[in-house]
Amino acid sequence: MAAAVDWDVVISGAGPSGVATAVAITRAAPGLAGRVVCLDKARFPRDKPCGGGLTGHARAALAALGLEVRVAHVPCGEGRIIYGRHARDVTLERPVDVVRRRDFDADLVAQARARGVAIVEGEGLAAFAVDQPAGHVRVTTTAGRALTARVLVGADGAGSRVRRGLARDGRPPLRLFQAEVPAPAGSDLGGRMIYDFSPMDEGLRGYVWLFPVAGGLVNVGAMHTPMIGGRASRALSGAAIEAVLRRALVRHGVALPNGARGWPAWRYRRAARIAAPHVVCVGDAAGIDALTGEGIAVGLEEGPLAARAIIAALASGDFAFQGYSRDVRRAVVGRELALDGRLAAMLYTPRAFGLWLSLIMFDERMQQLYAARVSGSEVLADQKRELLAALGRHLLHAKGRMRELRA
Repeated sequence: MAAAVDWDVVISGAGPSGVATAVAITRAAPGLAGRVVCLDKARFPRDKPCGGGLTGHARAALAALGLEVRVAHVPCGEGRIIYGRHARDVTLERPVDVVRRRDFDADLVAQARARGVAIVEGEGLAAFAVDQPAGHVRVTTTAGRALTARVLVGADGAGSRVRRGLARDGRPPLRLFQAEVPAPAGSDLGGRMIYDFSPMDEGLRGYVWLFPVAGGLVNVGAMHTPMIGGRASRALSGAAIEAVLRRALVRHGVALPNGARGWPAWRYRRAARIAAPHVVCVGDAAGIDALTGEGIAVGLEEGPLAARAIIAALASGDFAFQGYSRDVRRAVVGRELALDGRLAAMLYTPRAFGLWLSLIMFDERMQQLYAARVSGSEVLADQKRELLAALGRHLLHAKGRMRELRA
């Protein structure tokens, strides 16, 4: 007989992925409501660097969990893609709702508590060890408490202690910088999100974003993808990325008075180890979208996958979680992440970005497909025929498109 434990499930982190996992468990298995706890080192509301966009997939995942967006948000029905003097406006079938993460996450915690989920604030995971003979995980908290659980869920973000305990990733992480600043007078952002790829000419392997936020603010940031062996990428320190962001914002009439907050994030890789006996990872801890840096929808979609695996393990007594990584890969979220990983490898390669950026800037059908994916009406990874058709068109027009891009 297995030894008694304090909790069946300890979830490290009470952000969207942690809340999604806890709520999904208690919805599918109400008897576990008092046996699941989320630990978070922060106290809510707390600041969280993020673009704050809730895509159609995020909205659908929230609805499936019975959760709502109850905080102030700005619906954006249009995206603008910019490179130099070129700009393309793309209409979204369903708006992306831009929220402030400190408000959104705090309200998700409140909704989870109303559903009976135990959430402990100001006390995070300090260390853990799997005791396979005893059939549980020993957890030490930042408050010095010792807990035991059948399952530990790593929902502790980009710097996940749980993920580091499972495997080391030798590839450099993505670098993201974000800030909220006052919207300039006469701003034309309105309900539009801006994705500016112009800083790629300065060595940025990613883009700069500007999203309107409630309260007369703009959420701004930059994503940079270091490339192994990429000379220009290695040269971009955190200070250099922030300087690139600052210069890009000036072109949009936006100032960055107090700098930006930077953080590393691991990109999703199909081969990465995101589970082990008694342990699973979700959300940023399992890897974010390598093309866009998207993390909210990813965590909300992966939470129910983890919940299903955990409930099955508790019922069967088999805590190996051998099929969890496969289940993530096969799910919509995993297929989309894998596709975006391939697209990022093409677009953010220093010597080839013009070839693929010209496809995005000048192929209207490609823009429509991605807009449908962002709106939640399309699974882009399942549109192989459409993607191959776009590639074929591009090969016919690539030289002319690239000349126009460089003009």
